[in-house]
Amino acid sequence: MNFTKMQGAGNDFILVETCDTECNWSKMATVICDRHFGIGADGLLLLLPSTIADFQMRIFNLDGSEADACGNGLRCLGRYLIEKGMVEVRAQQILVETMSGIRKVNLQNDDGSKIQVSMGVPKFSSKDIPIIIEAGQRGVLDIKILSDYSVTVGDRELLLNPVSVGNPHAVYFLQYSVSDFPLFELGPQIEQHKIFPQGVNFEVARVMNRQQIEARVWERGVGETLACGSGACAIAVIAQLRGYIDNKVDVKLPGGLLEVEWDRTGEVFLSGSAETVFTGEWTDMG
Repeated sequence: MNFTKMQGAGNDFILVETCDTECNWSKMATVICDRHFGIGADGLLLLLPSTIADFQMRIFNLDGSEADACGNGLRCLGRYLIEKGMVEVRAQQILVETMSGIRKVNLQNDDGSKIQVSMGVPKFSSKDIPIIIEAGQRGVLDIKILSDYSVTVGDRELLLNPVSVGNPHAVYFLQYSVSDFPLFELGPQIEQHKIFPQGVNFEVARVMNRQQIEARVWERGVGETLACGSGACAIAVIAQLRGYIDNKVDVKLPGGLLEVEWDRTGEVFLSGSAETVFTGEWTDMG
C-alpha cells in the first residue's frame, strides 16, 4: 500500500488513496499511526472517489475512531491533489465530501503550498455538540446568548465554551501562558467527561491581542497535538463572540500558525501551509 506522510502546522497524517471499503481502516489506523512500531501520525487520511463531490475524505484518529471533521487534514489533502496533478491550481476550488458535509478547499497561491478550507457554520446547541445539560447549569443556548459551562475536574473549576465545528470542542481561556497549563493531566479528563457523551476536543487559549491567540489542543482520540485546524476555528469563533478579537486572527499553536476568518454568520475559513514529509510503501496489511 503506497502512502504519503503529510503535515500542516505539525499536525501529521498518513494519506492513502483507495477505493477499498472492505479494509478495517479503524484497526489499520491504530497500527500505522503508532510512532514506535508504525509510520507515526496523528491520523490516517483516506482519499476516496465521491459521487456528490470532486473527492471524498475519511479520517481515522490514532485510537481508531473516525473523525467527522479535520481542517488540517483537508488542507493536506488539497496539497496532495495538486502535487499529484489530480487538480489544477487554476481550478482554485475543490469540493470534498466529509462526514460533516461537503467542504470547499481553496488554493491560495500558485504552488498550492497555502490552502484555505471551509469548516462549515459553527453550531451551539446541546444536540449538535453534543453535551448533556445538567441541573443547575445554564448550558449551551445559542449564538446570540453564549454561555460558559462550569465543569469541575479534580480541584479545578473550568468555565468551558462548547461549540461544534463539524466535531465537538470545548474552549477554555487563560490569563497566563498556555505552556503552564497541565494539559496532559486535565486533557483526558475533559475529553472523557460524562457531560460529553461522544467525547470532546479540548482547547486552552490565551488572547494576546485582537489579531493573535496562543493555544494548545487535546484532541479527541489522539491526545495533545502540535496543531488542530477545527480546534483553531473553535477558539476563534468563541473569542470573536466574546468580543476578544476581530474577524480574522492568527492562532499560534506549538506546530505553527493557522489563520481563521469568520464573519459571525456564515462558514468559518481556515488557512495555512501544508507539506509532504515523505512517501513510502506499507507492506504489513495484517
